[in-house]
Amino acid sequence: MNPIKNVQPIRNQQQLEDMKWALKRHCSERDYILFVLGCETGLRVGDLLRLKTKQILNLKGKYTKILRIKEGKTQKIREMYLENCFQEVYGYAANVDSDWLFPSRKGDGSITPTQAYRQLNKAADFAGVDHVGNHTLRKTFGYWFYKATKDIAMLQGILHHSDPSITLRYIGITEEETNNVLKTFSVFK
Repeated sequence: MNPIKNVQPIRNQQQLEDMKWALKRHCSERDYILFVLGCETGLRVGDLLRLKTKQILNLKGKYTKILRIKEGKTQKIREMYLENCFQEVYGYAANVDSDWLFPSRKGDGSITPTQAYRQLNKAADFAGVDHVGNHTLRKTFGYWFYKATKDIAMLQGILHHSDPSITLRYIGITEEETNNVLKTFSVFK
């Protein structure tokens, strides 16, 4: 029986690069783009797997690269700015011979969340990154967004969480901040 994994964001820039390398080298371009798009948008893996190739291809002529989707869990419309990763994602999408952006090799559909999980963990093993799961992409987005902006209220809105404390716990900030304080704290200073 598998123990429950403590899925975490990737908090280290080098580990992010190592994951990208491992996905390209040991998995596939599909899995690499899934990782990049997930980390750049904060979408749930289930929502990423529902993306169609034409949704990316149709952004080519647009001035702003905004992808609008209806999230599966919340049923809310979400707008994602793809400026930072558009060229890579578009280059991949232009070569996909399927309606699905992340096609399965078995049948005419998208890969499953289970397959996404397997590929992410395969790459994590090669990259030496611990605590990786499907939520790692979304948590990584949240972690780096918060580190860059310190705007927990905006992040809470983006992730559709009901309370800022949920968002902080989700991205592992409260635990990290507590550990950082405890590293230097001493009663006997």
